[in-house]
Amino acid sequence: MTPAEPTSESAFYSLEHERPLADVVSVIEEFKRGQQGTTGYAIELAKLEKKLDKLKQKVYRKLTPWERILICRHARRPHTIDYIKHITDKFIELSGDRLYGDDSSVIGGFASIDDVKFMLIGQEKGSDTESRMERNFGMSNPEGFRKALRLMKLAEKFRLPIVTFVDTPGANPGLEAEERGQGWAIANNLLEMAQIRVPITVLIIGEGCSGGALGIAVGDVVAMLEHAYYSVISPEGCASILWKDSLRRQEAASALKLNAENLLESGLIDHIIPEPLGGAHHNPDLMCTRVKHFILEKYYELQTTPTDSLLEQRYAKFRSMGRFCE
Repeated sequence: MTPAEPTSESAFYSLEHERPLADVVSVIEEFKRGQQGTTGYAIELAKLEKKLDKLKQKVYRKLTPWERILICRHARRPHTIDYIKHITDKFIELSGDRLYGDDSSVIGGFASIDDVKFMLIGQEKGSDTESRMERNFGMSNPEGFRKALRLMKLAEKFRLPIVTFVDTPGANPGLEAEERGQGWAIANNLLEMAQIRVPITVLIIGEGCSGGALGIAVGDVVAMLEHAYYSVISPEGCASILWKDSLRRQEAASALKLNAENLLESGLIDHIIPEPLGGAHHNPDLMCTRVKHFILEKYYELQTTPTDSLLEQRYAKFRSMGRFCE
């Protein structure tokens, strides 16, 4: 379910670092209501909008790692469901892991994008209280990872390229998930994805946290949206472990080097997909268009690579990650 649209433009500027923008937008809205049709209206409005544009450039040019995480977690940020809805011509959802049940935190199925057939698989957090509870806030259980792998095997059978959308604060840490084999399910996905004989494109569209993210993130191309993050642990979790104080999350966010440009420099991802100014939620249509173009671009690149070479390159890609010092 899509959240209700904000009652005013200023509602889009709800984060702490956006407060100066919200103030200017409120002035513009008030000016439009009270001065429309008066002498000099267009000139004054143009001045205010120019001031807003300059302030946007100033605010968004100096974002800290923590402020970018807040953008990544914004309630209105597009989720997997939104991308599927806007970039596919047709989507047929498939359910269940054939062992225990269906995990609604993982969505997957057959899709066509500009008449090219894909298997799309992604993590879904939900968009309101009811759907977030239903989807466990995007924290998958073992059956979610097994469901994802079942669909990947199906894609391999029918020679369909795979696209995965990563957006999770981590795998479900609950006792029942562990009893049903959470660790094994994630580890098995890593093993099997390394050997899937069709191209795999991974898109980190929001939070990419811990094994919950990595469980569907082994691929030939790994890309991140500009304000997404990808890390072994959340900043809050890191701060709690290192300093016994989760309030030091801003410090942890900087130390973890979890932003897209850090990961690109380290060789952990291959591409960064730029977001609209202020984040994907400010222009979801543009963000969906960019993601669609990226998926198709990589599809046409990867389809020319022989399968054996694809698997060798995929293995080498992940085998070469990390730096070792003696």
